[in-house]
Amino acid sequence: MNPDQLSQLKIDRSAKSRPKAAFWLIILVVVAITAAAVYFAWPKNSDSRRLVVSKASSASTNTAAAPVPAKTNDALLTVSGYIVNRERIELSPRFLGVVNWIGVKKGDPVTNGQVVVLLDDAEQKARVAEARGRVTNAQVAVSKAELDYKRIQTLNLSQVESKQAEDDARLHLDSTRASLTEAQANLQLAQTYLDWTVIRSPIDGVVLEKLVDPAELVVPQSFGGSRGPSTALIALANPKDLQVEIDLNEADLAKVFLNQKCRVSPEAYPEKTYAAYVAEIAPEANRQKGTLQIKVQILEPDIFLTPELSAKVDFLPRN
Repeated sequence: MNPDQLSQLKIDRSAKSRPKAAFWLIILVVVAITAAAVYFAWPKNSDSRRLVVSKASSASTNTAAAPVPAKTNDALLTVSGYIVNRERIELSPRFLGVVNWIGVKKGDPVTNGQVVVLLDDAEQKARVAEARGRVTNAQVAVSKAELDYKRIQTLNLSQVESKQAEDDARLHLDSTRASLTEAQANLQLAQTYLDWTVIRSPIDGVVLEKLVDPAELVVPQSFGGSRGPSTALIALANPKDLQVEIDLNEADLAKVFLNQKCRVSPEAYPEKTYAAYVAEIAPEANRQKGTLQIKVQILEPDIFLTPELSAKVDFLPRN
């Protein structure tokens, strides 16, 4: 190979350095891109604030869509109990009788004064008629005695009748007037018994149980035994007057006091909460259980509170 060909194959030094500079340029670009990616990916304080605001706005949106469960971390004590009617009323007859008609069934709403049961009233109507007859006879006797007394009084002034005859006539008049008062009282009593054959609801409430059927014999109190006549007609309660009955352990008594504010949540609907307060603390404990009965009055109950179902009660601290 001649010298000219060798000189053509010789590599210039400036040409060698160019690829080395391009390599380092590429390295620098990669490092810059990596640094930028790390900078933007690293979390900042402003990002955490934006995250908190985003979560808060999301929570407010969910609150509008569904009720928020009540907080329980502020309660001194949380205990389970049973929802009960504050008063359960069982209507009973005042005398032995037969049910002619019963106009309600279990679950029916009733109003104060509504007729719910009719007893057989044939005997009472007969007694009323008899009492009215006696009142009429007594009124006639009083009228006759008044006439006799006036007549004898006039004759006594004319000295035809003696003073004793006048006194006897006056006493007879007083006796007939007393008999009239007695007859009127008997009529009133018979009318009262007749009125008692119509059984009315004493409250606005709902029928818990229907305890008798038409043609059944009912009495004011049991004769004893399992096959005695019924002593109650229907059971009523006010669904807007509910309490939670709790058997409180003696170790927790120091955390509960009368009129203490509470929060009630039924087990069936844990998202529902109701304001309440301690209405009653039993004066005597159960020695066997080591518990004391507490009754918590619910202020504004609704259809989600069903008697005899369980509920949780949070006892809140004093304000």
